[in-house]
Amino acid sequence: MRKVILLIAAAIVAIAATAQEEFKRCIFVNGSDTLRYRELTPERPDADTYPLVVFMHGAGERGTDNEKQLVHGSQMWLNPINRKKFPAYVIFPQCPEDGYWAYTERPASFEPDAMPILDEPTKYIKLVRGLVNKYIGEGNIDTNRIYLVGLSMGAMAVYDLAERYPQMFAAAVPICGTVNPKRLNNCRTVRFSIYHGDADNVVPVEASRRAYKRLKEIGASVDYMEFPGCNHGSWNPAFTQPNFMKWLFSNTRKER
Repeated sequence: MRKVILLIAAAIVAIAATAQEEFKRCIFVNGSDTLRYRELTPERPDADTYPLVVFMHGAGERGTDNEKQLVHGSQMWLNPINRKKFPAYVIFPQCPEDGYWAYTERPASFEPDAMPILDEPTKYIKLVRGLVNKYIGEGNIDTNRIYLVGLSMGAMAVYDLAERYPQMFAAAVPICGTVNPKRLNNCRTVRFSIYHGDADNVVPVEASRRAYKRLKEIGASVDYMEFPGCNHGSWNPAFTQPNFMKWLFSNTRKER
């Protein structure tokens, strides 16, 4: 058993090292604010314009090391088959430990009706938007194919970004996230694919059920998958869904 554990640990270290090598360390500065992020470029970056995928990590990956945000989700973008079939720019911003992406602090409750409604975006949401605008300004991005993916705290940011800037994003994938359903009225033109585990003891599954219901009510295109018996780590089965990549890259931004 000890040998098996050591082999698994070695494999995890090897995977992490691969991600560290492939994803370039970058820093985005806007005024006095700084956002650290990692970037994966297409294998032939000068051959065409490409989609942009913005991956929003969870609370456990906050920091300033510009590394921890790659713990979950980075490997699927490094898969050689995915890189050939779905070439894209992929960025992993990192939220500092004293931040909470879309909120000024960790909400007291993750129940959907108790989730805060902020008039103004946080500085971290502004930084992410600024970073996306930087990529758009460089002329390498297909502006009709900009996608959001996020888990837990990052899924809350996905809802926030999609609601505040629906004209910017074609599709959004919030995994085990929560949002006040009243905030989703602007999201009709963004296509959603929502994932959650029905045994989640951190963020209640009712949050995703309510978001799905509200998005259907306003006429948005939305899919929802619930994993029976799955706790908070529902990103693990979500990332292994056979149509995850195909669905994401099939979306094109709609006009309002």
